[in-house]
Amino acid sequence: MFVDAKMVIFSVYLVNKAGGLIYQYDNYVPRTEVEKTFSYPLDLVLKHHDEKVIVSFGQRDGIKVGHALLSINGVDVMGKNTAEGKDILEYLKDPSSYPVSIRFGRARLSSNEKLMLASMFHSLFAIGSQLSPEVGSSGIEMLETDVFKLHCFQTLTGIKFIVLADPRQSGIDALLRKVYEIYSDFALKNPFYSLEMPIRCELFDQNLKSALEIAEKAGNFGAGS
Repeated sequence: MFVDAKMVIFSVYLVNKAGGLIYQYDNYVPRTEVEKTFSYPLDLVLKHHDEKVIVSFGQRDGIKVGHALLSINGVDVMGKNTAEGKDILEYLKDPSSYPVSIRFGRARLSSNEKLMLASMFHSLFAIGSQLSPEVGSSGIEMLETDVFKLHCFQTLTGIKFIVLADPRQSGIDALLRKVYEIYSDFALKNPFYSLEMPIRCELFDQNLKSALEIAEKAGNFGAGS
């Protein structure tokens, strides 16, 4: 099921030639959150996983296995602990904590997780090139799932431009080259920018957001752009 009737571009990643993430922007984050009031005992099984509390068993009312616990009684949790610093699992074992309102949803990727995924894709890209029966393969240019496509464009200098978009979104090849153009104009030509390092430039951010808006509205940049 698609998250929206319109076509969307979810996120953009820039990865340097060593596999380091130098830029990431979330353009659209689907809201798949569910909030429900529970009575004691809680009829879901929760567990700690990667500094989060997630659902390990039991699905109901849109709450699914793998969803993370995001808030308790309207207050965002702090990883495995409540805002008051109490262990969430222990808090929910206490009958006096009920009734309790809990919001579940897909856990957002942390900065460290994004760095790790960028490095993993860099390795997969290299494996794709090595597995090719022909010499000089470009590596992975697209990966497709039922809800998004990953598109990748690698420059001659080894910088990878990655866009995650709705499978129906057209014009992504043109968008990737537009992002490369923005990178050349507002990062490489910036006297304060060091090659291979994270990009922190307001003009780069502004022009990237504008390019994504145009791509979503028009589907592409048109001929010659």
